[in-house]
Amino acid sequence: MLNPLAQELNDILKGSSADFLFSDFGERIYFPNGIIAQSGEAKKFGYAANGTIGTTIIDGKPAMLNAIHRHVPEFSSASLVGYAPTAGNPDLREAWRQDMIRKNPSLEPKNFSQPVLVPGLTAGISYVADLFLDSTKPLLAADPSWDNYALIAEARRNAPFHQFKMFSDGKFDFASLESALRKECEANGSARLLLNFPQNPSGYSPTREEAKKIVALLKELAEAGNKILAISDDAYFGLNYEDAIEPQSLFAYTCDLHPNILAVKIDGPTKEDFVWGFRAGFVTFGCKGFTKEQYQALVTKLMGTIRSSVSCSSTPPQSFLLRAMTDESEEFEAEKLEYRAVLEDRYAKVRAFVNSHSSKVVEPLPFNSGYFMSFDVKGKDAEELRKKLLRDYGIGTVSINSHTLRVAFSSLEAEQIDEVYATIYKAADEL
Repeated sequence: MLNPLAQELNDILKGSSADFLFSDFGERIYFPNGIIAQSGEAKKFGYAANGTIGTTIIDGKPAMLNAIHRHVPEFSSASLVGYAPTAGNPDLREAWRQDMIRKNPSLEPKNFSQPVLVPGLTAGISYVADLFLDSTKPLLAADPSWDNYALIAEARRNAPFHQFKMFSDGKFDFASLESALRKECEANGSARLLLNFPQNPSGYSPTREEAKKIVALLKELAEAGNKILAISDDAYFGLNYEDAIEPQSLFAYTCDLHPNILAVKIDGPTKEDFVWGFRAGFVTFGCKGFTKEQYQALVTKLMGTIRSSVSCSSTPPQSFLLRAMTDESEEFEAEKLEYRAVLEDRYAKVRAFVNSHSSKVVEPLPFNSGYFMSFDVKGKDAEELRKKLLRDYGIGTVSINSHTLRVAFSSLEAEQIDEVYATIYKAADEL
């Protein structure tokens, strides 16, 4: 029997795409009227005293050791050691929303939820999987794809993990995507699709024309009555190095595409803003026709998912990021542009090398963006090549599967690139 709070949220979402797409966990989860909720009320109305939260208060502020505070004296104790709200600092959530619109102008007139802060993009993907995947609800992603997708879907959620072929004949394989999506819809009346652009591990982003075809396919399937969860993993958003790439997230087009499409954007500063260890990400929902009450119900279920796992995200990264984003000096954006230029220069060097070299064993998969590129390993095992590179030449790479070797050019100094790639080709030919 469902908890009454879960049932209340389900009633608000009844008949919507979210209602149809929920996993067993998604149906059960709720945000309790417990310590966090009661503490929120006490902050508003407990004018005499507040004995709700397990925090040591001295002179009206959270206590903070000087051994910590002296390293970051510009920040208050509340912004460093105080608990953050379950859904994240509200000012940071609004700042991220406005930044999303700036980077995706098509979002300006559209209706979508307030971003919810989660402890990293991996957590965002995991929480969305909790809400929408189970043993009867598969996840569809590309082949190759980041290995964590399979781990989250199969091991964590006991959900089937299906894949479409990402590339064919040196191009994005739209036909494989279409075939796989239609198969999902025919079998289940629904599909849960995760697209990651720029992609890990290939470093590929769709062109404007490819993006239009993907969006049109989703709309066609939705119009036929299928319910679709369209997840955009935008971990590397904006790191584009070719003019033909679609500059906006697919979420900008799917968030109000059709009532049968529930769009989810998972993004954050980790890669975009060069703060990998901050472990801060955002989850945003969009669906045509959703009311404010329905968005709040969906966000509340996500808050219950957060509350039941980590309770809330770390406070310092939120405070640091908000300060940087709202600083009027514009130093934040200027420095990001400098680092993006570094990445683009490394991309150009890798592109020049692979365009002028060939091997019977390794062939570069299409790449045009992000942190990575990958090789298709032919006739040999990618793990065997990875071990040879490490053992014989001291070069670290990643075997994504038996036929895909990933190289993070983001972590190679510019002067290393030619030598590293020459060695990869040499080692491949030696196998």
